[in-house]
Amino acid sequence: PFQGLMALDSPYTGIVDFKQVAQSYAEDFQEAGGTILTDFEVTDMKMAKESSSGSEDGLKYPVIVRSSKGEEIYCQHIVTCAGLYSDRLSEISGCSPEPRIVPFRGDYLVLKPEKCYMVKGNIYPVPNPRFPFLGFHFTPRMDGSVWLGPNAVLAFKREGYKLFDFSTTDFLDAVLYSGLWKLVLRNLSYGLSEMYRACFLSAQVKGLQKFIPEVTVNDVLRGPSGVRAQALDSDGNLVDDFVFDGGTGDIGSRILHVRNAPSPAATSSLAIAEMIADEVKRRFEL
Repeated sequence: PFQGLMALDSPYTGIVDFKQVAQSYAEDFQEAGGTILTDFEVTDMKMAKESSSGSEDGLKYPVIVRSSKGEEIYCQHIVTCAGLYSDRLSEISGCSPEPRIVPFRGDYLVLKPEKCYMVKGNIYPVPNPRFPFLGFHFTPRMDGSVWLGPNAVLAFKREGYKLFDFSTTDFLDAVLYSGLWKLVLRNLSYGLSEMYRACFLSAQVKGLQKFIPEVTVNDVLRGPSGVRAQALDSDGNLVDDFVFDGGTGDIGSRILHVRNAPSPAATSSLAIAEMIADEVKRRFEL
């Protein structure tokens, strides 16, 4: 009975400026006594040596987190939510490298300002269970613009927001992972279709016309891009549920890795935070 269902109109869905929401979260955190450090690339996690933990503070905060600049933070417990780098941060801490992160870049189109009247609310395609992140969304923005997309193509850099961004380390990490090849070989036609649409504007617009037939190539412009931190297991399965884990030993027992927080992570951020806090209490017996 649902064979003809193509799109989900969501007339009561609200939109927000999530940058502003995140900044508000940050202010709440700081007012509660938290400290936010930016430009702090974690390169090492280790237990403090006996000689350096003789003080009461050293015994209370025995885990040292070191940055690429040599800065150090002493911790009692650690929760990581590292997105595109969640697998690498887990490895640094001595925990499991899986699920691995394979970055997919999503390119958006935008409606020309004079054409934004065509979209009055959020429109979503019915998800394909094999590829839940594929499909164009019609998304009005706070500034009145309308984003169309995204597509999903393999990115050659974990923060590869531009078409020609490339990192040898990130590229080799992805293409040498057997899970990626299993995914690609099982879904070759999907992947080639996405690559074709990424290259040709007319092909993307053809997809949009399934929902709004009036849209033409002249109505759209190429817009911004994002990178999805897609978790992938060794069997080539897309991980579309939450993954929390830690490890064993001195550091592993003091750490909780949020390995995967799938969409709608921003929309559900307060509920997810509550779930993580409950997991922290349970795991660390706080």
